[in-house]
Amino acid sequence: MHDPIAAGRRSALRAVAVQAAVSAAVALGFLVQGPAHALAAGWGGIAMVLGNALAAGVALAGIARGGAALARLMLATLGKWTIALSCVAIGLGAWHLPPLPMLIGLAAGLLAYLVALNLGGLDRRPPELGKQGRS
Repeated sequence: MHDPIAAGRRSALRAVAVQAAVSAAVALGFLVQGPAHALAAGWGGIAMVLGNALAAGVALAGIARGGAALARLMLATLGKWTIALSCVAIGLGAWHLPPLPMLIGLAAGLLAYLVALNLGGLDRRPPELGKQGRS
């Protein structure tokens, strides 16, 4: 049996994990410039990880009719960017982190998520079709 909601949820969680790994790598790269720069890059990446994890949870919560699914998707997108921009505001305002590494971490996290979603499941055949012809 093929469950597209569960497959989408697994794909989104896998993309969030890839995003977290890329964000950690970017933060480690900025460690050369100092701990404040590494923390800023990591915080930018964490902002996108938290936002995308929330968006995946809200948008893929279950089966809904067309209007409700669209409303859920819009709410998920609004929540993602609210969390991401709030984290950036906290990092810049309260913690006085350097802005450029934070924006680079944010952008790297966003790009990693999009690439992981689009390239993560190239074999789009249902599982039962993939088993035919194999002995």
